[in-house]
Amino acid sequence: MRPDRPTAFRMLGRVDPTMLVTAAALTAGGIAFIYSAGRQSAALSVLWQKQLGWAGVAAGGMVAVVATGYRRLLAAAPALYLLSAAVLVMTLAFGVTINGARCWLNFFGVQLQPSEFAKLAAILLLARELGRTDKPAEHWGELFRAALIAGVPFGLILLQPDLGTAMVLLPVTMAMLFAAGMRLRHLAALVLLGLLLLPVAWLLLDGYQKERVRVFLDPWRDPLGSGWNKIQSELAVGSGGLWGKGWLAGTQNMLGYLPRPVAPTDFIFSVIAEETGFVGATALIALYALLLFGGLRAALRAPDRPGMLLAVGVSTLLFSHVFVNLAMTIGLLPITGLPLPLVSYGGSFLIATGVALGMLQSLHAHRPDPA
Repeated sequence: MRPDRPTAFRMLGRVDPTMLVTAAALTAGGIAFIYSAGRQSAALSVLWQKQLGWAGVAAGGMVAVVATGYRRLLAAAPALYLLSAAVLVMTLAFGVTINGARCWLNFFGVQLQPSEFAKLAAILLLARELGRTDKPAEHWGELFRAALIAGVPFGLILLQPDLGTAMVLLPVTMAMLFAAGMRLRHLAALVLLGLLLLPVAWLLLDGYQKERVRVFLDPWRDPLGSGWNKIQSELAVGSGGLWGKGWLAGTQNMLGYLPRPVAPTDFIFSVIAEETGFVGATALIALYALLLFGGLRAALRAPDRPGMLLAVGVSTLLFSHVFVNLAMTIGLLPITGLPLPLVSYGGSFLIATGVALGMLQSLHAHRPDPA
C-alpha cells in the first residue's frame, strides 16, 4: 500500500486550476508587453528577463504559502505585522530614495519595497482579529481596533511618502469590516470622518502630489511637464482603436511619447491598449474579473470566518490595484503610481501578489470536501 502523501503536497493538489491558469496568463502577457515597452532602451531592454526571474520567485512564494496553510499564517499574524512595521521604520531611516520617495531597502544589492508585504501583514492581522468570534463586529471597539491595525502601516507608508500605496489600505479595511458585520452607520461615520479630514490631508501632501491632483483636474495646465504622462497615456489608449497597432508596433510607446521609464511599470496598460486595442484591453479586464471571481469564491467557500475575511481582504487589495491603475491611465483618477497586478514590472509587487494568491489558493485547498 502506498503511504499517504504529506499534507502539504495534498494541499498543492487541491488548488483552483482556473485561478492558477489565469494568473499565469496575466504574468506571461505582462512579460511580453514589458519587453515591448522597454526594447527601445538599452537600460530597459533587460526588464522582461528580470521580471521572468521575479515571476519564478513569486511562484515559489505562492507554493510555499499553500504548503504552509493560511491557518499557520493567521497564527503568525501578530509577529508578521510587528516585523513589517519594524522594516517600514528601517525603510524610513535607511531606505533608498527614488523619485523623491524613500520606499525601498537594499538587500545585498537587490532593492525591495517593504510596503507591499506590510499590506499583506495588515490583512492577516485584521482577518485574525475580526474573525475571533462568529458574532458580527457591531461595536465601536472593533472599528477602533481595525483602524489602529491599518493605521500603523498607513502612517508609516505615508511618511515615505507613498500616498497611493497607503490609500489602498482604506478600501481593504472597509471591505473587511463590512464582511465582518460592522453596522453601516459605523462605516458611514468613518467615511464622513474621512471626508471631513480631506482639507487636512491636502495640507499634508507634498508639492508633487498636489500637482498630480491639479493635473488631473486640468492636464493642459502644464502639457509639456506635469501633465505629459496623463495626456500621452490617454492618447496611447485611444489610438489603439478596436484591434490595436500590433505587438511591438505601438507608436506612442516606440517613439517615446509615453515616457519609457514608466511605460513598463505604472503605464503598462497604456502599452497594452495601444498595441492590442479595445479587444485586447477587454480580454485583460476579463482575466482580472476571472481572477477576482476566484477570490470571492474562496471567500464564500472558506472553512472559517478568519479565512473568509482573509479572502475578502486579499480580493479587495487586488481589485483596488486593478481599478486605480486602469482608471488613472484613462484619466478617471489622478496618477498615483499603483502598479497593475502580475502585469506591471516590479519584483516586490509581483512577489507580494504571488503570496496573496497563495493565500487564496490555500483557502481553496482547505475547502470542505463535498458530502
